[in-house]
Amino acid sequence: MNEIDDVDVARALSLMSDGALVLDVREDEEWQAGHVPLARHVALSGVPDVVDDLPRDRVVICVCRSGARSARAGRFLLEHGVHAVNLDGGMNAWFAADAPMVSDEGEPYVA
Repeated sequence: MNEIDDVDVARALSLMSDGALVLDVREDEEWQAGHVPLARHVALSGVPDVVDDLPRDRVVICVCRSGARSARAGRFLLEHGVHAVNLDGGMNAWFAADAPMVSDEGEPYVA
């Protein structure tokens, strides 16, 4: 089994500035509550359906609430030729780091 590399929030932000795609694999309600700006939302169960549409020329940062589901998604993506990494601590860590978030309508997220 492929092991997925974990990245912290600072590294994820750096990767994003270099063009990485954020793939949020949480459920709809979790996504709607707040997510990373410009992230793509695909619930974990839907990842196999979109794997062929994901970029092969840039990093895909997988994210969920705590990092467990996104690690599973990332391992699956690695097995299918996608350069994936996992956000260590997920959106819990993202929120704790006061990193940018938006609501489902794209408005800045305010806790």
